[in-house]
Amino acid sequence: MKLIKKLQKALVQPALILAKVKPLGGQAIIEGVMIKATDNVSMAVRLPTGKIKTKKTKQKALTQRYKVLNVPFIRGVINILEMFVIGVHALTWSANQQGEDEQLGPLEWFFTFAMAILLTIGLFIILPYYAAKLVFSPETILFGLFDGLLRLIVFVLYLWGISFMKDVQRLFEYHGAEHMAVHCYEHNQKLSVANVKQFPPEHPRCGTSLLLFVVGVSIILFSIVRTPHWYFNLSARILLIPVVMGISFELLKLSARFNCMKWLTFPGIWTQKITTKQPAADQIEVAISAVNLAKR
Repeated sequence: MKLIKKLQKALVQPALILAKVKPLGGQAIIEGVMIKATDNVSMAVRLPTGKIKTKKTKQKALTQRYKVLNVPFIRGVINILEMFVIGVHALTWSANQQGEDEQLGPLEWFFTFAMAILLTIGLFIILPYYAAKLVFSPETILFGLFDGLLRLIVFVLYLWGISFMKDVQRLFEYHGAEHMAVHCYEHNQKLSVANVKQFPPEHPRCGTSLLLFVVGVSIILFSIVRTPHWYFNLSARILLIPVVMGISFELLKLSARFNCMKWLTFPGIWTQKITTKQPAADQIEVAISAVNLAKR
């Protein structure tokens, strides 16, 4: 019963309230929070001295600047790639505020992006594919379903495994603080530590939920696109990544907008039990600073 009430509280976003506020996204960064609004990127971090430092950059989303990109399915790919780039910038800036000298030039950017892509393909596409091949023939539907199930298991185990790392635990606490502050803002309540604490650390529009949609869509799509030839199957899985991203993004938007589709967000909410932790009051203060800066 408590879980159901908590989920209901997390998913209640009345249309009249949402119509009055900017849509916000974001992520946890090192000792802080980054918030992405439609027209700016705002960051707040806790310095080693204990003070909060903020930074705001005017930056309209690509889909807002170029209307041709703001069409269903295409906008999802653009938004995900844009958030990846913004996220790496934010992590680099936050690391610098902790006394670390992190500067990414063009070559470093290339290797960062390439390593992320290779890790994703290797861990979530190639590994499950060959593991499933040991059990079922690639041209069968059961192979596609088992391949997808393995992909889901690898994804959850990966999140669970890194959650034991001390630095990641700290990051997950700020992740929870970010969600709670955004909940408070979306419910049109004053952003204070006491008010923010009333909300859960899970949020239906979280990137974790998006990744679960990606896994779910890929299971269905890759079960349809199958042949006995491994090179075709693996190539199709890689080439169809933008298609999977585009469909997943639209499903996430629909599930956040229509009450009849809220149930689609439940697996993402449950998975966020791993990727979000209850934050301390000083972490909530940082998240509030980032949200306040973004909404101006």
